Amino acid sequence: MTTVPAAAPSRSSTSQVPFLVVDDLHVHFPTDDGPVKSVDGISFSLEAGRTLGIVGESGSGKSVTSQAIMGLHRRTNARVSGQILLDDEDLLTVTDSRIRELRGQKMAMIFQDPMSSLHPYYTIGNQIMEGYLVHNDSSKGNARKATLEVLDRVGIPNAKVRIDQYPHEFSGGMRQRAMIAMALVNNPKLLIADEPTTALDVTVQAQILGLMKDLQKEYGSAIIIITHDLGVVADMADDLLVMYGGKPVETGSVSDVFYRSEDPYTWGLLTSMPRMDHERQERLVPILGTPPSLINLPTGCSFNPRCRFKDRVPGDKCRTVEPDLLEAAPGHAVRCHIDSPQRQQIFQTEIKPRLAGGSA
Repeated sequence: MTTVPAAAPSRSSTSQVPFLVVDDLHVHFPTDDGPVKSVDGISFSLEAGRTLGIVGESGSGKSVTSQAIMGLHRRTNARVSGQILLDDEDLLTVTDSRIRELRGQKMAMIFQDPMSSLHPYYTIGNQIMEGYLVHNDSSKGNARKATLEVLDRVGIPNAKVRIDQYPHEFSGGMRQRAMIAMALVNNPKLLIADEPTTALDVTVQAQILGLMKDLQKEYGSAIIIITHDLGVVADMADDLLVMYGGKPVETGSVSDVFYRSEDPYTWGLLTSMPRMDHERQERLVPILGTPPSLINLPTGCSFNPRCRFKDRVPGDKCRTVEPDLLEAAPGHAVRCHIDSPQRQQIFQTEIKPRLAGGSA
């Protein structure tokens, strides 16, 4: 299991101009019971060479956000609004043919389950070559050569044999590497990884994460990594976006969110995560209850039915007034009614000791 680093200074930016800008994105799915507000007002930007981690429980809107960026809701009944700028091009207004050109060419996605994403009737090589030929006026011979190169680049041994094998002949880790090869064959500038290490053992997980970091250094790609594993984002990400109920509840650098967190939901994620680098003196503290329905979110703060700290806010404000996402410090924003000095005190006196393995 990946552990949280002992210290996490913010990594320096390699560019001043964001390659990806998501502004006030909403993705709603109409149903007979009302709209499912899977994503309900999310904004962020990402520069080339940097990695953004998006974390939250299942149903928080992480994967729907990534699918909206890739334009995968175009043939569904989803109602998508806002703005998604990829290299100054609005992905929500371009034509279907243009979004297909951009997929693989400028942006690519590694899906959560490689076995269901790879076609069982076609060889790994044919599936990667198909993506190459769509975006390049090239012969099959050149496409095969490019495929062999990318398979070798992602660490698949004996690529000349593996290129003609089928997905069922690959292990889980090798299938995930093949998915990464498929995403990278056209050298996209944006790579979205949706739970890239799910169901992989810890050794393969470390190899896959190391591979993604090495490839980013080589090509300067922007990466979005979507996961529920805070250890993964601690190891991979420069910046972090925490989602709950379709909304961002805390954003900031990895250092801010791990070591100066101010949101009760983020505290719940941190204190429920096993640590391998400390001896624990007590049980983990789970987040009570279950994630809310995205059709009928609780009034006020959507986290209030599960929040251990709502009594720190006078009156009934947590149950009646939805908090705004406000800046707590430069580059660090939080959605909570508790005032910032009190949140900082709670983190230092009650949360931080638990993270260190002691009792609060």
